[in-house]
Amino acid sequence: MQHCQEIRLDIDPNCSPDIVADMANIPEGIGPFDAAYACHSLEHLYPHDVEACLTGVHRELRQGGAVIIRVPDLEGLSPSGDVLYMAGNLPVCAADLFYGWRPFLKERPYMAHRTGFLQETLRTALESAGFKDVKVDRVQQTFELVACGVKH
Repeated sequence: MQHCQEIRLDIDPNCSPDIVADMANIPEGIGPFDAAYACHSLEHLYPHDVEACLTGVHRELRQGGAVIIRVPDLEGLSPSGDVLYMAGNLPVCAADLFYGWRPFLKERPYMAHRTGFLQETLRTALESAGFKDVKVDRVQQTFELVACGVKH
């Protein structure tokens, strides 16, 4: 079995990341990496920063490297207070997918959502950043999109 090493990038030094940086401005030369994983983070960026982030990820991946992304799926939703599902014992409403989980926002305003995604907009963002073999799937139970792409 091949050994894998996780290297975490976060803007918040209190999270004890390996690299303290804004994912909209991924530092050059930190790679190359075999894979990158972004779980419910791209939606916290402004649209123009999503492009910068994905371009930076693409740049720091080695040839054949892959990116895997999970974001809220806004397809067919409106920002209502309707409970969509439970995350443990916490209700997640449609409005939370649009704006960020509202109980957190007062104390953690950086957790606000600034971009929303549909299957097609996430695919387009990845392809625009240079990724190939892009696949985007909808996970209906948790209202999220799971995408992957490869650097050729």
